[in-house]
Amino acid sequence: MDVLYRNIGKPIFFKMDPEKAHHLVVDGLARAALLPGAEQAMRGMYGVSETPDLAVDLFGIHFPTPVGLAAGLDKNAKAVKGFSSIGFGFMEVGTVTPKGQAGNELPRLFRLPEDEALINRMGFNNDGSAAMAARLSRVKNRRIPVAVNIGKNKVTPNEEAHRDYETCIRELFPYGDFFVVNISSPNTPDLRSLQHGSELSLLLDTVMKEMGRQADTHGIAKPVLVKIAPDVNDEELEFMVDTISSSGVSGIIATNTTLSRAGLKHDNAKETGGLSGRPLKERSTEIVSRIYRQTGGKLPIIGSGGIFTAEDAYNKITAGASLVEIYTALIYEGPEVNRRLHAGLRKLLKRDGYQHISEAVGADHR
Repeated sequence: MDVLYRNIGKPIFFKMDPEKAHHLVVDGLARAALLPGAEQAMRGMYGVSETPDLAVDLFGIHFPTPVGLAAGLDKNAKAVKGFSSIGFGFMEVGTVTPKGQAGNELPRLFRLPEDEALINRMGFNNDGSAAMAARLSRVKNRRIPVAVNIGKNKVTPNEEAHRDYETCIRELFPYGDFFVVNISSPNTPDLRSLQHGSELSLLLDTVMKEMGRQADTHGIAKPVLVKIAPDVNDEELEFMVDTISSSGVSGIIATNTTLSRAGLKHDNAKETGGLSGRPLKERSTEIVSRIYRQTGGKLPIIGSGGIFTAEDAYNKITAGASLVEIYTALIYEGPEVNRRLHAGLRKLLKRDGYQHISEAVGADHR
């Protein structure tokens, strides 16, 4: 199946405008899942069998594999069944905002093949929280946990941003297995300033209070994580992690896309937006390691950024990540990537004498 994507699928997609190809994949997976037997066929081609050494129980949730799909690909929760059938252990949908918005002007998604990277300045284009709630309510018998990644509308001033996150939680609480507070996209003006100072404290306080109210209403508590940027200095990171740790949230996702363009070869490096893919690998792993060290391994981390191989994923795990996410690798490598990651992680665990992946979490610090 790897050959099919490399020789047929990828050349076709890479001749297309990146955003058109993106929509074709998401809409195609959404439609395919409606056909009788299609999910079973996708699982047969690309699914990953759960194995005891890689299944993870975290936040009170069971993850059949430790590799998830990062936010940004299925922004509107259109293809949950499709993405659930190609080997992921969990997935994020979104980023979703209270009101639907068009996002930034086209073009806004760029490939950098020589760098195995993408640059996007999408700007939280999505249909809004009510539309996502309606879609997720129709997805019965989910095979994997689904996280809802939430953000603020572009027109909402930062001093009112906490209300947007509150609204998203209120409307989507019944439909997400856990929630991710996105304060780190570089493509919404001033969003990243929510990572610092009193704005971060107010936002997280509001989020946790609303999560508490919804837990009381629905009779079930759900985890919430915060997704942070890689473009912070040591002092900013330390402050952020302290504030996040003391807020009562369940964990951190490290990291979002970067504004750095260091070492890039492709002409599209001049485009503005967030860079994802292989160039982000080292920095995101470094952030994972710093968070783990600062928190003494007590605050779970999902590692995201530049994972293409099992070794990449394993390095984030030994740095301190309990789970990992991919996005750009799926674009460049195709859906077979999950099977390669799964098989490779099992070999690495065996090589190092670990019976279960949890034993490898934070091993670099011991």
